[in-house]
Amino acid sequence: MALRQPTDHVAGFDIRPGNYLLNGAFTVPEGVNFTIHSVHALGCELVLFRPWEKKPFAVIPFPDTYRIGNTYSMVVYDLPIANFEYCYRILETDATGKVIKTPLLIDIYTKAVTGQSTWGDKPREDFTYRSRVVEEDFDWGNFEEPNLGFSDLIIYEAHVRGFTKNENSGVKYPGTFAGLMEKIPYLLSLGVNAVELMPVFEFDELEAVRDVEGKRVLNYWGYNTVSFFAPNTSYASVSEHNHEGNELKRLIKALNENGIEVILDVVFNHTAEGNEEGPTFSFKGYDQSLYYMMTPDGRFFNFSGCGNTLNCNHPIVRQMILDCLRYWVVEYRVDGFRFDLATILGRAEDGSPMEAPPLLESLAYDPILSKVKLIAEAWDAGGLYQVGRFPAWKRWAEWNGRYRDEMRHFLKSDEGYGQLAFYRITGSEDIYDPSFRGKNASVNFLTCHDGFTLRDLYSYNTKHNESNGWNNSDGTDENNSWNCGAEGETNDPEILALRRKMQKNAFATLLTSRGAVMFLSGDEFGNTQYGNNNAYCHDDDISWLDWEDLEKNKDLFQFAKKMIAFRKKHPVVRKRLPKAACGLPGVSVHNQSPWNGDFKNDTRELGILFTGYDEKKKTDDIVFLCINMHWEKKYFILPEIHEYYWDAEIMTSDEIEFTSENSSVMMDGRSVAIFVAKAREGRDGGSVKKKTKNNKKQ
Repeated sequence: MALRQPTDHVAGFDIRPGNYLLNGAFTVPEGVNFTIHSVHALGCELVLFRPWEKKPFAVIPFPDTYRIGNTYSMVVYDLPIANFEYCYRILETDATGKVIKTPLLIDIYTKAVTGQSTWGDKPREDFTYRSRVVEEDFDWGNFEEPNLGFSDLIIYEAHVRGFTKNENSGVKYPGTFAGLMEKIPYLLSLGVNAVELMPVFEFDELEAVRDVEGKRVLNYWGYNTVSFFAPNTSYASVSEHNHEGNELKRLIKALNENGIEVILDVVFNHTAEGNEEGPTFSFKGYDQSLYYMMTPDGRFFNFSGCGNTLNCNHPIVRQMILDCLRYWVVEYRVDGFRFDLATILGRAEDGSPMEAPPLLESLAYDPILSKVKLIAEAWDAGGLYQVGRFPAWKRWAEWNGRYRDEMRHFLKSDEGYGQLAFYRITGSEDIYDPSFRGKNASVNFLTCHDGFTLRDLYSYNTKHNESNGWNNSDGTDENNSWNCGAEGETNDPEILALRRKMQKNAFATLLTSRGAVMFLSGDEFGNTQYGNNNAYCHDDDISWLDWEDLEKNKDLFQFAKKMIAFRKKHPVVRKRLPKAACGLPGVSVHNQSPWNGDFKNDTRELGILFTGYDEKKKTDDIVFLCINMHWEKKYFILPEIHEYYWDAEIMTSDEIEFTSENSSVMMDGRSVAIFVAKAREGRDGGSVKKKTKNNKKQ
């Protein structure tokens, strides 16, 4: 143990210079080390509070000799971490040259933020955020990450609170990390192998809280970061005083032990400090013009649509983001990150797009991050859209917004999307050149938190966001949805049957698309948001999963489960494989007849053949995807493959008729069928004469 060597006595405490190379606050023998930096500071004070008390019990100025460059560091002895919370105050000059003190500021590198640990409740009117020292003592044991291949990912996007908050979720700790952990058996039964958690960093759900027709709405989604290094304490089922994050770590450990990776949705494009009228509790007080993009007249750029824009490519901000991601990988063993409005991370300090953004490059090549998934939402609120063009260094993947938009058009029978659908299903190599982007570029999805659920996609022609309080003006109008003949809820059996088939079509197509796939939690059992396509503010039944739907829509759940199992069984639909022994190309088109690769403006019928050699099974993997998005029945003939016969594995309609003798299929209107080629050997000398009508409930 190092000898105690105090050099000064200030405000009743023994202190000495600290470790300038490690940011934040952490325990050292007999004391706590505090390190912060500020370019514009004239001085800095450490302000100490007893938990929940209004007034500080000590204010300790950093001696001038405790500053090296723009960094302040100090060890304070005899500070049991359970007995205090802390903030900083920066001394600076105002416009007149007068020396002033900032409001109380949390530590940018704090591992826990106090005060808002009960969801939806601030303890008092004069509430201020404070920091807490965290003991990093979680035992990971003999921990092994799943380390799944990118194209093997079946990502399940979920909101921690909304996933189990409904009383019918059946968990002991609803709306928490522990509640989600209770649902791991459900995730395993479904078959997903990755969860993408909407923001879990400390955020302010009460930012812009409002009353709409007697109902409180708030910032439920959490895209409103207060601290990048701290978990959201209101998601913990119990108080974790000085051990904040342990419940989340237990969740991640349990998921990983069950082969499920964890991807965090991170929001480095803006913070909860807002614009000129917003609060000051962090970056604004340290170096406002350094951490945020500012206009020449001193106002905030707003490429995020949320009041401010983080200045991501300033060297100091860039280092902070890198430190943050490294921390979540090392201390939380996170498997990947999805970056909200990621094009902001590629903007220069003046807001202009950069050709080779240093932040994105440093994240791509960082050795600690070398195995984690980096997924960009390749657009922002400032109009910069980079799907297919996001700077990648063969490391960055993207939410494939073109997959979502073009496949939605195709699946609801719009004209002009046949060939585009073929490109999207087969890996989008027209926009993701493998030689430039690598093999892991596209995250295919039809639904996510932002927009309609899958059920609503085929129940509503237009958004219904009136309950948000903005006269239905918020949320996108470009949903590419179809209500199947009636707007919203209906008792019409034909419409309900069509909607069910459309949802199955979506799952069948998505799960046979090359690249990683993602869908929104609850889509597998027909969850609805009642037509709301921007439910960011609803902490209620609009956003909470209704687990009774799992029983009501069991056939849809079983179909989604079957499709996930099929995808896992057939790697050829996920990615390129070595050339098949049968000699056929890896991907080929057979639109209604063998080797018909013609696409016309009114093409709504696709036949896609996937072939490859499965090295694990030592055999060819051959799958034929048959899609009829025309409203009328269509006749298809499948290509003949020597020494193989076709077996019908998946059908989304009971009215699909398959004749194996001549490999022909009469496809029902708006339906999908999936066939697998099987060796003829051992089947009555190879003669197969069978007509199959899909009468199974799937």
